[in-house]
Amino acid sequence: MNTLILASAAGAVVGLALGGLGGGGSVLAVPALIYPLGFDPAAATTAALLIVIATSLTGLVAHARHGRVRWRTGSLFAAAGIVPAAIAGVLTAGFAVLAAVAAVRMLRPKREAAARAGASTAAPPAGRVARTGAGLGTVTGFLGVGGGFLVVPALVTVVAVPMAEAVGTSLLVITVNSTAALATRLTTPTALDWAAIAPFTAAAVLGAWDGQRLAARVPVAALRRIFGAVLLAVAVFMLVDAVT
Repeated sequence: MNTLILASAAGAVVGLALGGLGGGGSVLAVPALIYPLGFDPAAATTAALLIVIATSLTGLVAHARHGRVRWRTGSLFAAAGIVPAAIAGVLTAGFAVLAAVAAVRMLRPKREAAARAGASTAAPPAGRVARTGAGLGTVTGFLGVGGGFLVVPALVTVVAVPMAEAVGTSLLVITVNSTAALATRLTTPTALDWAAIAPFTAAAVLGAWDGQRLAARVPVAALRRIFGAVLLAVAVFMLVDAVT
Protein backbone atom coordinates (compact mmCIF):
# COMPACT_ATOMS: atom_id res chain seq x y z
CA MET A 1 0.00 0.00 0.00
CA ASN A 2 2.85 2.39 0.83
CA THR A 3 4.38 1.69 -2.58
CA LEU A 4 1.09 2.42 -4.30
CA ILE A 5 0.62 5.73 -2.44
CA LEU A 6 4.21 6.88 -2.92
CA ALA A 7 4.27 5.91 -6.60
CA SER A 8 0.93 7.61 -7.28
CA ALA A 9 1.96 10.81 -5.50
CA ALA A 10 5.30 10.98 -7.27
CA GLY A 11 3.65 10.22 -10.61
CA ALA A 12 1.16 13.04 -10.16
CA VAL A 13 3.99 15.52 -9.58
CA VAL A 14 5.93 14.28 -12.61
CA GLY A 15 2.81 14.49 -14.78
CA LEU A 16 2.02 18.04 -13.67
CA ALA A 17 5.60 19.10 -14.42
CA LEU A 18 5.62 17.57 -17.89
CA GLY A 19 2.11 18.64 -18.86
CA GLY A 20 2.35 22.13 -17.40
CA LEU A 21 5.99 23.06 -17.91
CA GLY A 22 7.10 20.76 -20.73
CA GLY A 23 10.03 19.32 -18.81
CA GLY A 24 11.33 17.91 -15.56
CA GLY A 25 9.96 14.40 -15.88
CA SER A 26 13.23 12.51 -15.61
CA VAL A 27 14.82 14.96 -13.17
CA LEU A 28 11.94 14.35 -10.78
CA ALA A 29 11.17 10.71 -11.59
CA VAL A 30 14.65 9.23 -11.13
CA PRO A 31 15.17 10.49 -7.53
CA ALA A 32 11.59 9.50 -6.65
CA LEU A 33 12.17 5.97 -7.91
CA ILE A 34 15.55 5.63 -6.16
CA TYR A 35 14.87 7.09 -2.72
CA PRO A 36 11.30 6.46 -1.53
CA LEU A 37 10.64 3.51 -3.87
CA GLY A 38 14.01 1.75 -3.54
CA PHE A 39 15.00 1.29 -7.19
CA ASP A 40 18.69 0.93 -8.02
CA PRO A 41 20.02 3.68 -10.34
CA ALA A 42 20.03 1.54 -13.49
CA ALA A 43 16.47 0.33 -12.97
CA ALA A 44 15.32 3.83 -11.99
CA THR A 45 16.68 5.35 -15.19
CA THR A 46 15.06 2.70 -17.38
CA ALA A 47 11.75 2.96 -15.51
CA ALA A 48 11.88 6.76 -15.76
CA LEU A 49 12.22 6.50 -19.53
CA LEU A 50 9.09 4.37 -19.74
CA ILE A 51 7.18 6.78 -17.50
CA VAL A 52 8.40 9.89 -19.30
CA ILE A 53 7.57 8.49 -22.74
CA ALA A 54 3.99 7.61 -21.76
CA THR A 55 3.47 10.90 -19.93
CA SER A 56 5.08 13.07 -22.62
CA LEU A 57 2.96 11.47 -25.32
CA THR A 58 -0.15 12.20 -23.28
CA GLY A 59 0.86 15.82 -22.74
CA LEU A 60 1.85 16.16 -26.39
CA VAL A 61 -1.58 15.02 -27.57
CA ALA A 62 -3.26 17.38 -25.11
CA HIS A 63 -1.22 20.39 -26.24
CA ALA A 64 -1.53 19.46 -29.92
CA ARG A 65 -5.33 19.52 -29.65
CA HIS A 66 -5.04 23.22 -28.80
CA GLY A 67 -2.48 23.99 -31.52
CA ARG A 68 0.40 24.51 -29.11
CA VAL A 69 2.98 22.28 -30.83
CA ARG A 70 5.45 23.34 -33.52
CA TRP A 71 5.84 20.00 -35.27
CA ARG A 72 8.53 20.99 -37.78
CA THR A 73 10.67 22.81 -35.23
CA GLY A 74 10.29 20.09 -32.62
CA SER A 75 11.05 17.26 -35.04
CA LEU A 76 14.19 18.95 -36.36
CA PHE A 77 15.30 19.88 -32.84
CA ALA A 78 14.86 16.30 -31.62
CA ALA A 79 16.47 14.70 -34.68
CA ALA A 80 19.56 16.88 -34.37
CA GLY A 81 20.06 15.88 -30.74
CA ILE A 82 19.65 12.10 -30.96
CA VAL A 83 23.20 11.18 -32.01
CA PRO A 84 25.01 13.67 -29.73
CA ALA A 85 22.85 12.56 -26.79
CA ALA A 86 23.78 8.95 -27.43
CA ILE A 87 27.54 9.51 -27.49
CA ALA A 88 28.11 12.43 -25.13
CA GLY A 89 29.31 12.36 -21.52
CA VAL A 90 28.93 15.52 -19.42
CA LEU A 91 29.60 16.01 -15.72
CA THR A 92 26.51 16.57 -13.59
CA ALA A 93 28.03 19.74 -12.18
CA GLY A 94 28.43 21.14 -15.68
CA PHE A 95 24.82 20.30 -16.47
CA ALA A 96 23.70 22.03 -13.27
CA VAL A 97 25.60 25.20 -14.17
CA LEU A 98 24.03 25.28 -17.63
CA ALA A 99 20.60 24.68 -16.10
CA ALA A 100 21.17 27.63 -13.76
CA VAL A 101 22.14 29.87 -16.68
CA ALA A 102 19.01 28.81 -18.55
CA ALA A 103 16.91 29.52 -15.46
CA VAL A 104 18.33 33.03 -15.11
CA ARG A 105 17.56 33.74 -18.77
CA MET A 106 14.00 32.59 -18.24
CA LEU A 107 13.63 34.83 -15.16
CA ARG A 108 15.04 37.98 -16.82
CA PRO A 109 12.72 40.50 -18.46
CA LYS A 110 11.80 39.35 -21.96
CA ARG A 111 14.03 41.72 -23.92
CA GLU A 112 14.89 39.10 -26.49
CA ALA A 113 11.30 37.97 -26.80
CA ALA A 114 10.13 41.53 -27.34
CA ALA A 115 12.74 42.09 -30.01
CA ARG A 116 11.58 38.97 -31.83
CA ALA A 117 7.87 39.49 -31.32
CA GLY A 118 7.32 40.32 -34.96
CA ALA A 119 8.88 37.07 -36.12
CA SER A 120 7.51 34.77 -33.38
CA THR A 121 4.82 33.29 -35.61
CA ALA A 122 7.25 32.41 -38.40
CA ALA A 123 9.20 29.16 -38.52
CA PRO A 124 12.72 29.71 -37.14
CA PRO A 125 15.71 29.01 -39.42
CA ALA A 126 16.31 25.27 -39.75
CA GLY A 127 20.05 25.71 -39.16
CA ARG A 128 19.52 27.44 -35.83
CA VAL A 129 17.06 24.77 -34.71
CA ALA A 130 19.44 21.94 -35.71
CA ARG A 131 22.44 23.56 -34.00
CA THR A 132 20.49 24.16 -30.82
CA GLY A 133 19.10 20.62 -30.81
CA ALA A 134 22.53 19.09 -31.40
CA GLY A 135 24.10 21.24 -28.69
CA LEU A 136 21.42 20.38 -26.17
CA GLY A 137 21.69 16.69 -27.08
CA THR A 138 25.41 16.83 -26.38
CA VAL A 139 24.93 18.60 -23.05
CA THR A 140 22.21 16.27 -21.80
CA GLY A 141 23.73 13.05 -23.12
CA PHE A 142 25.14 12.21 -19.71
CA LEU A 143 21.68 12.02 -18.17
CA GLY A 144 20.34 9.63 -20.80
CA VAL A 145 16.75 10.65 -20.09
CA GLY A 146 15.97 13.57 -22.34
CA GLY A 147 17.17 16.69 -20.52
CA GLY A 148 13.67 18.11 -20.79
CA PHE A 149 14.22 20.94 -18.34
CA LEU A 150 16.61 22.59 -20.81
CA VAL A 151 14.47 22.09 -23.91
CA VAL A 152 11.93 24.80 -23.09
CA PRO A 153 14.55 27.49 -22.28
CA ALA A 154 16.40 26.60 -25.49
CA LEU A 155 13.24 26.83 -27.57
CA VAL A 156 12.21 30.15 -25.97
CA THR A 157 15.53 32.01 -25.73
CA VAL A 158 17.46 30.62 -28.71
CA VAL A 159 14.90 29.41 -31.23
CA ALA A 160 12.36 32.16 -30.33
CA VAL A 161 9.35 29.86 -29.91
CA PRO A 162 6.60 31.48 -27.77
CA MET A 163 6.41 30.05 -24.24
CA ALA A 164 2.99 28.43 -24.66
CA GLU A 165 4.12 26.58 -27.80
CA ALA A 166 7.54 25.78 -26.34
CA VAL A 167 5.92 23.68 -23.61
CA GLY A 168 4.01 21.55 -26.12
CA THR A 169 6.92 21.33 -28.55
CA SER A 170 9.26 20.30 -25.75
CA LEU A 171 7.10 17.23 -25.15
CA LEU A 172 7.68 16.16 -28.75
CA VAL A 173 11.45 16.50 -28.27
CA ILE A 174 11.35 14.63 -24.94
CA THR A 175 9.31 11.80 -26.42
CA VAL A 176 11.78 11.30 -29.27
CA ASN A 177 14.90 11.58 -27.10
CA SER A 178 13.52 9.32 -24.37
CA THR A 179 12.46 6.68 -26.89
CA ALA A 180 15.97 6.72 -28.42
CA ALA A 181 17.54 6.40 -24.97
CA LEU A 182 15.20 3.56 -24.02
CA ALA A 183 16.06 1.68 -27.22
CA THR A 184 19.73 1.63 -26.25
CA ARG A 185 18.92 0.36 -22.77
CA LEU A 186 16.70 -2.48 -23.94
CA THR A 187 19.83 -4.31 -25.09
CA THR A 188 20.70 -4.77 -21.39
CA PRO A 189 17.75 -6.40 -19.60
CA THR A 190 16.95 -4.84 -16.22
CA ALA A 191 14.57 -6.19 -13.59
CA LEU A 192 11.77 -3.66 -13.06
CA ASP A 193 9.21 -3.39 -10.26
CA TRP A 194 5.99 -3.03 -12.24
CA ALA A 195 3.95 -2.81 -9.04
CA ALA A 196 5.53 0.63 -8.57
CA ILE A 197 5.92 1.61 -12.22
CA ALA A 198 2.28 1.01 -13.19
CA PRO A 199 0.65 3.36 -10.62
CA PHE A 200 3.48 5.87 -11.10
CA THR A 201 2.81 5.99 -14.84
CA ALA A 202 -0.98 6.09 -14.47
CA ALA A 203 -0.81 9.01 -12.04
CA ALA A 204 1.72 10.80 -14.27
CA VAL A 205 -0.52 10.45 -17.34
CA LEU A 206 -3.48 11.89 -15.46
CA GLY A 207 -1.27 14.66 -14.09
CA ALA A 208 -0.13 15.57 -17.60
CA TRP A 209 -3.72 16.32 -18.65
CA ASP A 210 -4.21 18.50 -15.57
CA GLY A 211 -0.86 20.17 -16.17
CA GLN A 212 -1.66 21.25 -19.72
CA ARG A 213 -5.04 22.66 -18.60
CA LEU A 214 -3.31 24.57 -15.82
CA ALA A 215 -0.69 25.91 -18.24
CA ALA A 216 -3.44 27.16 -20.55
CA ARG A 217 -4.86 29.27 -17.71
CA VAL A 218 -1.58 30.73 -16.42
CA PRO A 219 -0.35 33.97 -18.06
CA VAL A 220 2.73 33.48 -20.25
CA ALA A 221 4.91 35.79 -18.12
CA ALA A 222 3.96 33.90 -14.97
CA LEU A 223 4.62 30.55 -16.66
CA ARG A 224 8.13 31.73 -17.62
CA ARG A 225 8.82 32.79 -14.03
CA ILE A 226 7.50 29.53 -12.59
CA PHE A 227 9.56 27.49 -15.02
CA GLY A 228 12.67 29.56 -14.35
CA ALA A 229 12.27 29.25 -10.57
CA VAL A 230 11.76 25.48 -10.69
CA LEU A 231 14.71 25.06 -13.06
CA LEU A 232 16.95 27.14 -10.79
CA ALA A 233 15.94 25.01 -7.78
CA VAL A 234 16.73 21.81 -9.70
CA ALA A 235 20.10 23.25 -10.80
CA VAL A 236 21.05 24.15 -7.22
CA PHE A 237 20.04 20.69 -5.99
CA MET A 238 22.08 18.98 -8.72
CA LEU A 239 25.10 21.17 -8.09
CA VAL A 240 25.02 20.53 -4.33
CA ASP A 241 24.60 16.79 -4.96
CA ALA A 242 27.54 16.79 -7.39
CA VAL A 243 30.00 18.46 -5.03
CA THR A 244 29.03 16.66 -1.81
